[in-house]
Amino acid sequence: MHEDLPVSSPRLLALCCDYDGTLARDGRVDEPTLDALQRLKASGRRLLLVTGRELEDLARVFERIELFDCVVAENGAVLFTPATAEERLLAPAPDDSFVTALKARDLQPLSIGRCIVATWQPHDADVMAVIKELGLELQLVFNKGAVMVLPSGVNKATGLAAALESLHLSPHNAVAVGDGENDHAFLSFCQVSVAVSNAVPALKGMADIVTAGDHGDGVAELIGQLLDDEFACLALQRHRIAVGTLEDAAAVTIDPLRDKLLVSGRSGSGKSTVAHGILERLDEQGYSYCVVDPEGDYLALPGAVVIGDQDHAVTLDAAMQALDASGRVVLNLLGISLEHRPAFLAALAPRLIERRLRTGQPHWVVIDEAHHMLNGASSGTTRLMAEGLDRTLFVTVHPDALPLELLQTLTGVFVVGPGAAAGLREILARSGRSATTAAAERELQPGEALAWLGASPVAQRLKLTPHRAEHRRHTRKYAEGELPEDRCFYFRGPQGRLRLRAQNLMVFLQMGDGVDDETWVHHLRRGDYAIWFSRDIKDDELAQAARQIEAQPGLDAARGRQQMRAAIERLYVLAGHSEPAR
Repeated sequence: MHEDLPVSSPRLLALCCDYDGTLARDGRVDEPTLDALQRLKASGRRLLLVTGRELEDLARVFERIELFDCVVAENGAVLFTPATAEERLLAPAPDDSFVTALKARDLQPLSIGRCIVATWQPHDADVMAVIKELGLELQLVFNKGAVMVLPSGVNKATGLAAALESLHLSPHNAVAVGDGENDHAFLSFCQVSVAVSNAVPALKGMADIVTAGDHGDGVAELIGQLLDDEFACLALQRHRIAVGTLEDAAAVTIDPLRDKLLVSGRSGSGKSTVAHGILERLDEQGYSYCVVDPEGDYLALPGAVVIGDQDHAVTLDAAMQALDASGRVVLNLLGISLEHRPAFLAALAPRLIERRLRTGQPHWVVIDEAHHMLNGASSGTTRLMAEGLDRTLFVTVHPDALPLELLQTLTGVFVVGPGAAAGLREILARSGRSATTAAAERELQPGEALAWLGASPVAQRLKLTPHRAEHRRHTRKYAEGELPEDRCFYFRGPQGRLRLRAQNLMVFLQMGDGVDDETWVHHLRRGDYAIWFSRDIKDDELAQAARQIEAQPGLDAARGRQQMRAAIERLYVLAGHSEPAR
């Protein structure tokens, strides 16, 4: 059905080039460089020109401006779209009194653009004197002897941000190349920063890559690498995401544009906590994500747009519209019946891949309950998940149920909770890999994970980076929703004569108030309440509170009910109750 989709989508979709000293030598772009730009354009990627020149001046020296999707001119102050000839000012025009004062000083040369005022050193001293005299909020930007005057905060990075937004692209999907002092800002802004060999030393010192060639030759060299493998052979470190630390405090990181991860562990062991932490780190760095959330585990992610609820099923169109509007989207599948959720994912996957082909986003996809969501997946869906949908985090309690093709494409595995070492060995063995797990000789503690990353022969025990957002899980689903029968609580009594099913916490409390004291105390003494909270509600905090209640000697039914209700209401929102304190 989707055989026409590529097995993987490009990650770097835009090349953002400075003009003078980078693309151009002595103001002109040579034919080999133009040929390289056309090859890049033919690959479907976007070209953006980022220059300090004024548009009229640029048009005078560069006849092939139509190659570019956007031009950021006047050092970030003007945005121009060649295809439509639309021009947009991103900063105010120069103050008339400022221009008049500069002309009165007879500065030569002096150029007045839409927003920029430009001259050359040593006239910077005169310009600063006028700015002080008039009390203006202006900044000076230098580039190899040129002096540019702009409103405070305007630079090539701010202009490029507007250009990328107009193209629905992220700086995390962009490569920037330059040569001068005024290129620092937009090179730092992009995922990959490149300096041509003739660049100033400070720029080469901060760039991820320095080309062997100078000027346009360096740009052509860069384009060749981008088209070949998107720099896969280079260990680019600047944007790696820290997910935890080793015992010696060394950071453990993931590659946000290349990794595909699995988080596994027993029920209630903290799998979704690991996923929350990774998502928070990605969000802090500006990466977008889409969470496929079958059980309502991710509804409280800060800033995320949640689509769907128990009463309103998510549609594919609504999901894609949400991704167009927000970089952080949670697809809540509680409104879709259990048996239909895998089909929803099978239909969603190609839409996500098609969107990545156009925009590079969402940067990450999280699929919780992956063993269920991929249950009975067709060969086409399995192929898309294994080869096409990279930058994905799968969360599951049953990794043995995942397709072998998918496991073989993983670049990292995190296992949490009891039996982590055995679990990791089983996952790796099934995919034909192995790793020493000596780091897990003792059981993992809460907040720890056993991690295998980057084909390492050794699994690492790490302390996970805590996430700052409080993780209060399932506040609606488990409070008032409908759990599957095998995860409900059953009041059976000491002789097993009852079979009263509580499908959520509210019903549990109602039934608990109504059953006889002998039945209530029977389950209390057996520790059944804490077991249910941990295993099926998956809430360790509530389970711990229940254990403390269950451990009280001589606790009668009335006080036990009262304390259990208080513990639940402290953590969950129930019908007729206000939001718990955060």
